[in-house]
Amino acid sequence: MKPAPDQDQLYFEAAEAFGPALQRLARATEANEERRRDLLQEMHVALWRSFARFDGRCSLRTWTYRVAHNTAASHVDRERRTRRDTIDIDAAGELAGADSLARQLEERDGVDRLNAWIRRLKPPDRQLLTLYLEDLGADAIADITGLTPGAVATRISRLKSQLAKDFKETQNV
Repeated sequence: MKPAPDQDQLYFEAAEAFGPALQRLARATEANEERRRDLLQEMHVALWRSFARFDGRCSLRTWTYRVAHNTAASHVDRERRTRRDTIDIDAAGELAGADSLARQLEERDGVDRLNAWIRRLKPPDRQLLTLYLEDLGADAIADITGLTPGAVATRISRLKSQLAKDFKETQNV
């Protein structure tokens, strides 16, 4: 019988395999670059700690996404409580001139617009959409979130419709 992998080994496997997905989740969750780095670090620490309890009843991928999404959801809740209607000095400088705003809009690409749209979603919908964008199917997303596959598919369909509508309206303006 093969011995169970240790906490460090599991973490390194997960970080290697899913590190880019964690970065995309952090980018979709947090707009501020400094707080995004903190969130990513929190995800990695939570992931490493979680492997002390990992019993293999789900896949490494499912476990990693669960931990990362729970960490991101906690981050969003904490940010909402502590940062209501406040902006940092960098953001204040960006708001100052119409030229800088116009330049930002021109420079923003589709991924940035999508991440901004995702950040405006409620946390459960944000979680579903980011998992969907990681090419996970309804069954895998259901396993991670605890929803049924049918509920996942329905909500993803509604989110995609809303996304298409919002992006179409933005282009027509």
